[in-house]
Amino acid sequence: MKYSLAFSTCPNDTFIFDAIVNGRIDIGNWLFEVHLADIQELNQLALHSEVDVVKISFALYPLISNKYQLLTAGAALGKGVGPLIISKRKIYPDEVPHARIAIPGEHTTANMLLTLAHPAASQKYPYLFSSIEDAILGDEVDAGVIIHENRFTYQKKGLKKIQDLGDYWEKLTGMPIPLGGIAIRRDLHDDTKSMANALVRRSVEFALANPNASDGYVRSNAQTMEPEVMKNHIALYVNKFTVDVGKVGINAVSTLFDRCIDIGYCQTADIVQPIFVE
Repeated sequence: MKYSLAFSTCPNDTFIFDAIVNGRIDIGNWLFEVHLADIQELNQLALHSEVDVVKISFALYPLISNKYQLLTAGAALGKGVGPLIISKRKIYPDEVPHARIAIPGEHTTANMLLTLAHPAASQKYPYLFSSIEDAILGDEVDAGVIIHENRFTYQKKGLKKIQDLGDYWEKLTGMPIPLGGIAIRRDLHDDTKSMANALVRRSVEFALANPNASDGYVRSNAQTMEPEVMKNHIALYVNKFTVDVGKVGINAVSTLFDRCIDIGYCQTADIVQPIFVE
């Protein structure tokens, strides 16, 4: 059985999928055609139903729920992991709606949180997530919403944190922030979806039990990232929710969707049930 699989080059994704991609666990007669991309491209692939299994922003899901379900394994979800608004200079909260802000994609959870926290912010410009710091430094924008490893690099470039959107979410809801999850085509057989869920979980469990096994694969896709940044990235984004979102994670995802509806990101009717693969 051959399926297309798409995820990002970020260390947390390459870490958790290494065992599947590089044959460290038995995947039976499954064969994956792997595509690596940034989150904005991954979201676009899902929007156009071009991939069987794909990493997406949770905020995108209401737009694709008629075509995809979510796996309970492989998610990026937790506390202290949220996007940050950064800038070269101090920007006060009442100034954010008037600022030119770089975002890592229109349908990202980062943009959804920005909209939730600052509904009047209208000057938002999509950038490749890894280019946002440079866009700020080059005065292309006044501020930017950063995700992934940029959490560990922005201060070294002289940039300042304006707001932690993950902290905003946690104080608002008391829940961990659901950033991204693994989606699988809804029209696949239920047994196939359940097996895919089990494979991803086994891959995550192998990675956590053998943290050095994926070093080569992670490094080869992390480009110029420093080893310490890679380790910190994995430690931050791969946690118990990555093994299984559980009831707490499912409640957090449902709450995110409710907030999406509240701010007009999606309509209740958009979300097809069941959301998660059993």
